[in-house]
Amino acid sequence: MVLTSTDELEAGTDSGYDRISELKAFDDSKAGVQGLVENGVTKVPRMFYCEHSNLSDGSTSELNSNFSIPTIDLTGIHNDPILRDGVVGKLRYACEKWGFFQVINHGISSDVLDEMIKGTGRFHQQDAMVRKDYYTRDPTRKVVYVSNYSLYHDPAANWRDTLGCVMAPHPPEAEELPVVCRDVVVEYSQKVKAFASILFELLSEALGLNRFHLEDMGCAEGFLLLCHYYPSCPEPELTMGNSKHTDNDFITILLQDQIGGLQLLHDNQWVDVTPIHGALVVNIGDLLQLLSNDKFVSVQHRVLTNHIGPRISVASLFRTDGDESLVYGPIKELLSEENPPLYRDVSLKEYLTYYYAKGIGTSALSHFKL
Repeated sequence: MVLTSTDELEAGTDSGYDRISELKAFDDSKAGVQGLVENGVTKVPRMFYCEHSNLSDGSTSELNSNFSIPTIDLTGIHNDPILRDGVVGKLRYACEKWGFFQVINHGISSDVLDEMIKGTGRFHQQDAMVRKDYYTRDPTRKVVYVSNYSLYHDPAANWRDTLGCVMAPHPPEAEELPVVCRDVVVEYSQKVKAFASILFELLSEALGLNRFHLEDMGCAEGFLLLCHYYPSCPEPELTMGNSKHTDNDFITILLQDQIGGLQLLHDNQWVDVTPIHGALVVNIGDLLQLLSNDKFVSVQHRVLTNHIGPRISVASLFRTDGDESLVYGPIKELLSEENPPLYRDVSLKEYLTYYYAKGIGTSALSHFKL
């Protein structure tokens, strides 16, 4: 992979430090950050150091405790039109003002959620020799174990390993999934995909569209499951679990454990997304902000590291089925003289190419503004 000038400059700031060799040795180990922890690391390796500003920008945790993201209760939405209208209104507010919300009574039992967290832990905590069989940077593989998808591109590596599974539209064969979490990955994926369909209906209604509009556009066709594992960190002040970024999808549905660390940027302050047992966190992605012509917002978020760990989260990313010829622009039914299009039409290929080329940290959307 070709390194960016940022990588080269950073590697060259100290003649005694060879960043590229450190990255390659880490990658070749195929054991991830968890492998460092298993080997008794007491200092964060330099390849993980992030700029101090990345950790300290925005307000302190004391200040952002005044905020909490909306929580939406889906009880009764299928049987009571008045309740449903109320939920749609709350959803509209959350998507317009926050870009993030938590959902309770979503139809997936806490037992399944808890088992999904445990299954993710079992995979990442099994013997490194077993994990290594899944370690790859091959983008055509449906089941991938990797640490830092863009390891050679980002200015700093994140303190996180990931098991990624492409679960729709063409899921892997059962035997391709790791045996220690196979059953729960299949069960959870089926249930979260059904929940996503309900969510896309509610989001369509919140935009004032026919309830099947977003799903008919294919927004739920592609589904990537990312099982994240953030080991305890010996020096959390030096690195990030996940650098600040926006998501390159329509929506992300996140299951997180009770440790915390997820934050979003709201009114120029970092706000904690406090875990609620049994809840799912939902956030708007860049592509839905584009489709909604900025009515719904895709906001920056990040994950802090911690002495306590591991932190486990499972992100379900919903996007198209990967057809890069697809073209997206603001939904025509939302436009008028008073609300002209803010973006030009863009192919999925052009959007993704720019998203990955610009580096993590800033939204790609401004590049496509009219």
